[in-house]
Amino acid sequence: MKKTTMKSLLSLMAVTAMATISPALAQAGKVAASDPKFDTIESPMVGGNTGRKNWKPKEWLEAEVKFKVEMPKSYKQHFVDEVTVRWFVAVDNPKGKGYVLLEKEVTHVNVPVGEEVYSSVYLSPSAIKRITGKDRASKGAISHIGGEISVNGTSVDGDKGRYFTSKGKIGWWTSGKLSRYDAIPLLNKNETPFAFLWWDRYAEIRNERR
Repeated sequence: MKKTTMKSLLSLMAVTAMATISPALAQAGKVAASDPKFDTIESPMVGGNTGRKNWKPKEWLEAEVKFKVEMPKSYKQHFVDEVTVRWFVAVDNPKGKGYVLLEKEVTHVNVPVGEEVYSSVYLSPSAIKRITGKDRASKGAISHIGGEISVNGTSVDGDKGRYFTSKGKIGWWTSGKLSRYDAIPLLNKNETPFAFLWWDRYAEIRNERR
């Protein structure tokens, strides 16, 4: 009698656990990511209600990757709740020779399935000057760009399509040869003056709760 009761209890627990699994986690999908691209862009000229603010736009460095989430036909929703892009950027060491590693995690929400969208990170003009000692942005200040992508907190389809890199082998950021450097922040698009630009090109970013 006790064995039967215990078996029934375990079966009920298993059914309850399965019912609480998110559909996106229960069904495997794929993420196709492009090689990352990076470029220099100037601060946008946004006018206010006064003409007394004279200034010259400075340059930013932008890195972006194009990705697309694909789910099986049995997945009936047109979106996934979250896609997290973890960025790794190797830049010149401001304190000496070699490179240091910058990291940034960007979580996108309500990401459409089967549609190409972009994720991006930025180095501000002040960050660029700290790295290079110059006001003008130089792509040469960046050695490598790489990243990892997960859907709803879970890596999908093994290693295929989840990683991207501009140079070197996938996973170069795990080699241990570069020290993490937190004094220079990577910024997501919402943390820059480009937040309201090119809106439909980029996946929506989740704002962190304060």
